[in-house]
Amino acid sequence: MPILCALNQDGITRYNELKRKIRGITNTMLASSLKELEEDGLIYRKQYIEMPVRVEYALTDLCSDLMPILKQLAHWGIQVQESE
Repeated sequence: MPILCALNQDGITRYNELKRKIRGITNTMLASSLKELEEDGLIYRKQYIEMPVRVEYALTDLCSDLMPILKQLAHWGIQVQESE
């Protein structure tokens, strides 16, 4: 979720920028999460053939359609917490 939220907020983002935005995530966890999200069709990975290699990530159209639903779930969760 934090990866999707960061990409939704900032658009196309490089790996190290994502790492800085998501506190406490390890390189291993970030890399594996990005790979899973790409395999699921939720993010797009673009690698530029240059030295050093540059990789950018962005949300796919499928994930962009999903984001309003995730925002509604987050809003619902906040309301539930506040009512307890």
